[in-house]
Amino acid sequence: MGKRSPRIDEYIVKAADFAKPILEHVRELVHKGCPEVEETIKWGMPSFEYKGPLFGIASFKEHCSIGFWKFKLLKDPNNHLSPRFNQGGDAMGNFGKIKSLKDLPPNKVMLDFIMQAKKLNDDGVKLPPRKKTNEKLVVPTYFTTAIKSNKKALATFNAFSPSNKKEYVMWVTEAKTEATREKRLKTALKWMAEGKIRNWKYLPK
Repeated sequence: MGKRSPRIDEYIVKAADFAKPILEHVRELVHKGCPEVEETIKWGMPSFEYKGPLFGIASFKEHCSIGFWKFKLLKDPNNHLSPRFNQGGDAMGNFGKIKSLKDLPPNKVMLDFIMQAKKLNDDGVKLPPRKKTNEKLVVPTYFTTAIKSNKKALATFNAFSPSNKKEYVMWVTEAKTEATREKRLKTALKWMAEGKIRNWKYLPK
C-alpha cells in the first residue's frame, strides 16, 4: 500500500480555506487511482510518486495548480488537458487555475489520467528528451536598464545560469499589461538583489 506523509497533512492545514477541499479531494483521487503511491514534498509542494514522479499539486493565495509529470504522454480524447496547459503564466498546471472543485475535470477523467500515469511508470516509459536549442536569450532594453541600476541584482543576474536568467526575463516579458510588467520587474530586482532565483519559494527548506 502507499504511504501518506504528515508533511502533506501539515501543508493542507496551512492552506487557504478555499484550497483545503481541493487538496483533500485530489489527494484521495490519487490514492484511489494508484493505491501504491507514496507522498513527499518537493520544491515546497506536495508530490506523489510511484516508480518515479507521478503527480504534483500546489496551493497559492487564490488558486491551486495540479499537474502530471508525464502529461504530454497521456491520452486525452476530450481535451481536458490540451486547451489549458499551453496558457502559460504562473503555476497554471495542466488544468489552469483551480479555484474550486467545480474547476476540476470529472472524477472518472481524473482517475483515468492517474491510472494512465501509473501504467506509464509501470512500463518504464520515459519522457522524450528536451530538444536542445541554441537560441540566444534576448533581454529587453528596459530590463537591462533597470537591472543596471541595482548593483547587487546585476551581479546576481550575471552569475546566473542561462536557465535562471531566462526564468526572470520570461516572467517579466510575458506580463499582459505594462502595470504588471513594472510590478514584476520591481520584484525581480528585489529578489535578485537578495541572491534569489525566480522560483526560490519552491526550494526545499
